[in-house]
This record gives sequence, structure tokens and C-alpha cells, in this order.
Amino acid sequence: MLLLQQMNVFTLKINFEEKDHDPVELPIAEGESVLDVCLENGIELQHNCGGVCGCSTCHVYVTDGMNNIQEISDKEEDFIDRAVNPRITSRLGCQCVVIDGDIAVTIPDQSQFMGH
Repeated sequence: MLLLQQMNVFTLKINFEEKDHDPVELPIAEGESVLDVCLENGIELQHNCGGVCGCSTCHVYVTDGMNNIQEISDKEEDFIDRAVNPRITSRLGCQCVVIDGDIAVTIPDQSQFMGH
């Protein structure tokens, strides 16, 4: 008999620094990253390295639920130091993986990136 593991689904609230973007709330499954949810829902979040923690373009600010995501790695901390306007709540969207509960993030202004 095949047993299916129940996947927990939480809420991801996304705010934007860009004034012409309204906040959105989306489902995010346990083990899913903020970057993945953004891409699946047509939300522009730069990811020059392809989402493998090799750059800092998917930088976000976690405004609520920091305890509900995976802990930051040394590699991620190094890339956040290279991000535009990093803060104590900065994380990379590709590494911001939900483990247990709702989270809220703010996407910094993406207009400074070429091709935007």
C-alpha cells in the first residue's frame, strides 16, 4: 500500500518596494522557496544564477516568520553582503525555504537590474 505524505501548506505574503505593485498572498508548501513561488506566479524576482545561491539578485527582506524558514548558511550570508541595501532581515529568495509556518517578505525595488 502506497502512503502519501501530507504536505503542509502555508501563506506567503509578498510586499513590494516598487509603488506600482500591490501586496499579494500566495500558498507556499513546506520545502518550497520564495523564489519558486514567485516564478510560479509570474512575480518578477531576479535570479541571475538560476536560483542556486550563486549571486545576490533574488535578495528579499523577511518581515515576518523568520523562524519558519531554514537557517541561513555561511554561503548565503556571503552573497547577502554583496546585495543592494542588505539589512539584518535580508535573505536570498532561492534559499528562503519554508519549514513550518507563514512568512512575509518584501521584494526590494528590482528596477536597478538590467533588463527590467
